[in-house]
Amino acid sequence: MKGRVFLFATVLACSAAGFGQFKDGTQSSVLKLPETSQAASVSQTIGITDVKINYHRPLVNGRKIFGTPVAPYGQVWRAGANENTTIEFTDPVTIEGKPLAKGVYGLHMIPEKDSWTLIFSKNSTSWGSFTYDQKEDALRVSVTPEKSEMQEALKYDIDLVKPDSAVVKLRWADVAVPFTVSLQDQKELVASSLDDQLRTLNHWNWQAYDDAAHYLLDENVHLDRAIAYLDRSALLEERFENLMTRAAVLKAMGKSEEAAKAQQRAFDKAQPLQLHIYARGLQAQHRNQEAFAIFKTNAQKHPELWFVHAGLARAYSGEGKFVEAAKEMQLAMPGAPEQQRPAMQGLVDRLKANQDIN
Repeated sequence: MKGRVFLFATVLACSAAGFGQFKDGTQSSVLKLPETSQAASVSQTIGITDVKINYHRPLVNGRKIFGTPVAPYGQVWRAGANENTTIEFTDPVTIEGKPLAKGVYGLHMIPEKDSWTLIFSKNSTSWGSFTYDQKEDALRVSVTPEKSEMQEALKYDIDLVKPDSAVVKLRWADVAVPFTVSLQDQKELVASSLDDQLRTLNHWNWQAYDDAAHYLLDENVHLDRAIAYLDRSALLEERFENLMTRAAVLKAMGKSEEAAKAQQRAFDKAQPLQLHIYARGLQAQHRNQEAFAIFKTNAQKHPELWFVHAGLARAYSGEGKFVEAAKEMQLAMPGAPEQQRPAMQGLVDRLKANQDIN
């Protein structure tokens, strides 16, 4: 029967596919035709690591599934239908706390009533589990199945996503099988990826080096490398942004005097709006006195700009000088975008009622 593969009844029973492509139990090996167990995929990014599962979705179709010839207890099962169910990790991970290298794996399972074995096989190109070989195992882990709401078509979910982990769950019939995928060391993983990322077109982008340094600062790792990145960033283009990052890194390294010099250089180089936005950020951190000092300096240097008057109004308000604050906010209003003026009028009204607007 050229071009068609015959699936014997015993193979069908074990395959969990349930039916062939044709009513006589055969299926095409050369044409793309509708499949009874249709293809699906699910993916999730954890940190910078991508997890992807490719599988086929057999139907319950009124049958009892687990512990029957469809998916017998104690036997290796393809965890889907048709060809290998595969799972891919773009970086090293741990599965239920056990390490697994990056790569594409054939995913197989051994169902049991109270405990399932998950198998990650180095062979990801076979047809189902019929040629499975334990010698090709990369990892085996045991997990506990759960009772679940009825799921007609087999499904994989990736949920409970955290910055460094997620839970993958197989659901079919009334059973769910969860397992946790975690990053082995996300901070080091990202840090080690930065050099590679900076060898692309990012090599000529000041912001890429600044962002790399900012990440290391946020995680408080490899601060010497952060300074080296900032040296490269400044060589490409010295800006307010990378100077401020330099100041923050130097401060984190305990080099307060050098940090202060870098920050002052940043202030000298900053555009008025950059200083205003920075001061508003300080206010969000409840660092009002620092913010007020910047608002005042900005207003002295650039009295022609509406937003510096708005900033000065906040500084006066914080000092309890509500009359002066209201005057500054009123000076700001004519130059402000029209859509912002109603809100600014509300601030004026609060200031006239001696209410702090910070």
